[in-house]
Amino acid sequence: MSTREVVDRNAVARGALAGLVVIVPVTVARAIASHGVADFDHSGWAVLFFFFILGAYGIAGWVAGTAAPEAPLTNGALAALGAILLWLPLRIVIWVIRRDHHGLFTGSQPAITLGELFGAFVLGAAVGIIGALIAARQQAKRAGQL
Repeated sequence: MSTREVVDRNAVARGALAGLVVIVPVTVARAIASHGVADFDHSGWAVLFFFFILGAYGIAGWVAGTAAPEAPLTNGALAALGAILLWLPLRIVIWVIRRDHHGLFTGSQPAITLGELFGAFVLGAAVGIIGALIAARQQAKRAGQL
C-alpha cells in the first residue's frame, strides 16, 4: 500500500464480513424473539439485541484495524459501514416475509426508516472506530513488548 492509499480494501472486506457473521444470527434471533413479545421495541430484549449489534460493529472495526495497521480507524469505520450495507438486503428479506409491505422506507411498518438507517451508519462508524482503536492499541502494545 502506498502512502497515498489509506483504505485497505481487503481489510475493510474482512472486517465487514466479520461484522456480518455476527449481525446475521442476531438479526434472525431478534426477528424470532420479537414475534413472541407483544411490545418488543419497549422490552428489555430490544436493548440486549441492540448491544449485540453494537458488538458486531466493534468486531468489524477490530478485524479491519488489525488487518490495516497503517490506518486502522478509517478502515475500521468503513468495515462497520460495510457490514451494515451487507446486512440491509437481509433486513429487507425479513421485512418482506413478516410485514404487510406498506413501504420500504415509509408507511406504517417500513423495513427500516431513514432515521434508523442514519443512526445505524453513525453508530456503526463510531463503534467501528472504537474496535479499530482497540486493535491498534493491542498491536502497539505487542510491538513495544518485542
